[in-house]
Amino acid sequence: MPIKITQPQVHGMFEPATWTVTYVVHAGPGTDCAIIDSVLDYDPKSGRTQHTSADKVIDYVKANGLRVQWILETHAHADHLTAAPYLRAQLGGKIGIGGHITQVQKVFKGLFNLEPGFRPDGSQFDHLFKEGETVSLGALQGEVMCVPGHTPACVAYRFGDAVFVGDTLFMPDVGTARCDFPGGDARVLYASIRKLLSLPPDTRLFMCHDYPPDDRPVAFETTVAEQRAKNIHVHDGVSLDDFVALRTRRDATLDMPTLILPAVQINIRAGAMPPKEDNGVAYLKIPLNAL
Repeated sequence: MPIKITQPQVHGMFEPATWTVTYVVHAGPGTDCAIIDSVLDYDPKSGRTQHTSADKVIDYVKANGLRVQWILETHAHADHLTAAPYLRAQLGGKIGIGGHITQVQKVFKGLFNLEPGFRPDGSQFDHLFKEGETVSLGALQGEVMCVPGHTPACVAYRFGDAVFVGDTLFMPDVGTARCDFPGGDARVLYASIRKLLSLPPDTRLFMCHDYPPDDRPVAFETTVAEQRAKNIHVHDGVSLDDFVALRTRRDATLDMPTLILPAVQINIRAGAMPPKEDNGVAYLKIPLNAL
């Protein structure tokens, strides 16, 4: 009977321009692995992309003799572009995301008036995950947890005692995800968070971002127990109505993420660029909200 790994090795790489953490999870050198929430470096002033952050992931995978089985997205990010296609081309593996990505695609196909050939059926990804589905990494078996609220398509990935929560939670002194994007819902997010915080107290939780206050050093690992005791938005004792009121007030004060327009257009395509036009150049759209 194969050994079941309950304490996977997790390597996080922080990308400071977008405050994003990319993870590689595995059972040790020479084993199968998954890459979670990769970053394609993008300069919004020039429209240029680079692979500096993704190449660091590649270097780590190769240095440890890892075999990439999955390149996972916790959701279609609004704050950074995914490097999933580049990583797949270099390392292999399949790109996976939660199955409700189709809801997000339908909304943004309309908002950006995307080309008729764009299909909002999730077919751009190699696999669409369902609640409770297994993510196999050899002896390391993962489970998909649907955690909507920030977006309808948010999922967390649980491997043994490690859970990768995407944007659903931040470090306890930062709080929780916003809910004012299309399809977001603070009541739904509260239920998703309670689902995560019902896991064993010593479960390790890995954040997709950190926005450290008061010059605190960057951190992106916490526990269920710490979140339940200290999360400034949703610690034990915060009711559903209290959370919804807090989240609604706070979301009304937040600016849109700097990269939301390019990020959404790329990420709902599983990282592919829009089709090139007749001059051989691909373009991103900016909806004009003129008064």
